[in-house]
Amino acid sequence: MRLKNLSLQELKPLLLGCKHSALISQIHAVMVSSGLFSHGNTSAQLISSYGKVGDLESAHKLFDKIPLRRVDSCNAMIIAYSKNELPIEVVNVYNQMVLEGVKPDSSTFTVALKACSILQDLEKGDEIWEKVVECGYKNDVFVGSSVLNLYAKCGKMDKAASVFEKMQRRDIVCWTTMITGFIQSGKEIEAVDMYRRMQKEGMVGDGVVMLGLMQASANIADTKLGSSVHGHMIRRALPMDVNMLTSIVNMYAKNGELETATHVFQKMPCKNTVTWSALISGYAQNGFAVNALQMLIQMQLLGFSPDGASLVSALLACSDVGSLRFGRSIHGYVARKVVMDQVLITALIDMYAKCGLIYCARALYDRISSKDLICWNTIIACYGIHGHGREALTLFQRMKDKIEPDHATFAALLSALSHSGLVEEGRRWFDVMVNEYKIKPSEKHYACSVDLLARAGEVEEAKDLIISMETKPGLAVWVALLSGCHKHKKFSIGELAANRVLELIPENAGTYILVANFFAAAKMWDKAAAVRKLMKKAGMTKVPGYSAVEVKGRLHAFLMDDTSHPQYEQIMGLLCNLEKEMKAMVYVPKTEFVLQNLEEDVKVKMLCNHSERLAIAFGLLNTTPGTRLLITKNLRVCGDCHEVTKFISVIVKREIIVRDVKRFHYFKDGTCSCGDYW
Repeated sequence: MRLKNLSLQELKPLLLGCKHSALISQIHAVMVSSGLFSHGNTSAQLISSYGKVGDLESAHKLFDKIPLRRVDSCNAMIIAYSKNELPIEVVNVYNQMVLEGVKPDSSTFTVALKACSILQDLEKGDEIWEKVVECGYKNDVFVGSSVLNLYAKCGKMDKAASVFEKMQRRDIVCWTTMITGFIQSGKEIEAVDMYRRMQKEGMVGDGVVMLGLMQASANIADTKLGSSVHGHMIRRALPMDVNMLTSIVNMYAKNGELETATHVFQKMPCKNTVTWSALISGYAQNGFAVNALQMLIQMQLLGFSPDGASLVSALLACSDVGSLRFGRSIHGYVARKVVMDQVLITALIDMYAKCGLIYCARALYDRISSKDLICWNTIIACYGIHGHGREALTLFQRMKDKIEPDHATFAALLSALSHSGLVEEGRRWFDVMVNEYKIKPSEKHYACSVDLLARAGEVEEAKDLIISMETKPGLAVWVALLSGCHKHKKFSIGELAANRVLELIPENAGTYILVANFFAAAKMWDKAAAVRKLMKKAGMTKVPGYSAVEVKGRLHAFLMDDTSHPQYEQIMGLLCNLEKEMKAMVYVPKTEFVLQNLEEDVKVKMLCNHSERLAIAFGLLNTTPGTRLLITKNLRVCGDCHEVTKFISVIVKREIIVRDVKRFHYFKDGTCSCGDYW
């Protein structure tokens, strides 16, 4: 084809279809030699064509040679840079055209604002928006959606909302930008409100909106909303890809609806590593550690390589049940195949500490060259649950010279001081937190401080601290006071705390049990019965106490009065023999820890069948003499079992570690590391 014989009308369609820079250059040359180049928007079309094939050098050379640039050629250059993902050049061309007095139009502003979003350049974006208003484009829906996107990407949802509310017309992109922007800014409630407003205006959300809402419902624990969105998508037959289905699994799993999450998971035609991680995390975070670990194994057998999230969740599960063998195997896998980041190494520190190896946790911690705040907070908390309050305080004092402590640091420190009975230190550092670091105490800080005082028997001072609170005390604060009153038999203040706890309507059975047990300890049997009746009416059942022990790499769990274990007769025989030896050593059963109105001999029998005793006996039967035992219990260890374990440690000449829901107890030679203070 001889290009020089073609007219402008024939060259333009050919130009639009060009896929090679060389052909565009030929057409360009013909236009110049034929005198066609100066006609209409020819330069803009050439720039656009060069941009489409990625020849930005030729496009810009042509742009620079235009003696009197118009908005169409400027836009062509801006769009060329935008499509080739060069946002800085987009902004540079925009600046150039404004300096030359070329008035931008809707396309200019839309693309320039998009470039600012990519660059996170809020200052330039604000400047462009001022120009938008000046040039009369503030009601343009395309420009409006671009500025909303800019503010949302920069986390300025207040600015985005201000622009949004003033818009005369909003399309689905504007609504979607606002909803997803609120979610990304951690303002899920506002996102849900925006979605409901969108529905009232007759707008139907697309897949992006649905995905955002599913993420929001997971984050704010709103299963009702998540189920509603899920149902909406099914009813409307909206497509659900692997990302959407993974988000649905995550929503149900995070909110404890594990049966539904598993059902959706099993029905998925295609799964990825993130899908597996979502379900593993759900099981781990809701206390089903064994299920989480089984899923991690299954995931690998099916050819999926665990990612950081699934490994962290599995380590959480190991921490929960005290599975040191599995935790170590995960550590080995991480060391061989995964790049170790701060999150993973912090999870490993937590795992070793909660599996009873605080020295391994510390060794890992010491190897980190650049420790972040979460790492410091974790190791302080780890020393706290092991009852090493002074070590936790030493670490805190070293930390504050290197990095600014935050509210979580002080919560970990106060908790550590509480577990060690360091009352004076606790008072001091609470004051330092408020007066020197200007951290306003949260519910968690007050709960730790009340626990510190009440646990030490200073219940009057603890009550005064609660009264001094600027905000209304929450459940955790009153529970801390009630626990101290229960321990020290301060029944008058304890009754006040118990009544406050009931007024706040606890959401878990454990809190009702604490109140009922307090009333039982105070011999207020009618009130104890009333609380249990209230609990039954609310449809709550007592969480069964269980204890687990790892023997030869396998976890064995025991419930109270559990007769199902194949070694039950041997276990009871050993416990019976141990009890005879303990009585010879002046052991007297503490039947006051059976908080039911029963005969003494029945109470003694019930104590003998507590889950931690069954787990200890099983461990003794199935390990070699001298082996250290680690027992993990999901509730507080009772006072009688605490005393019994001290006696057993003498008789069998072993170290026995019991990790209850609050802390570690190291029993050796008839004493406990807690000093009978827990």
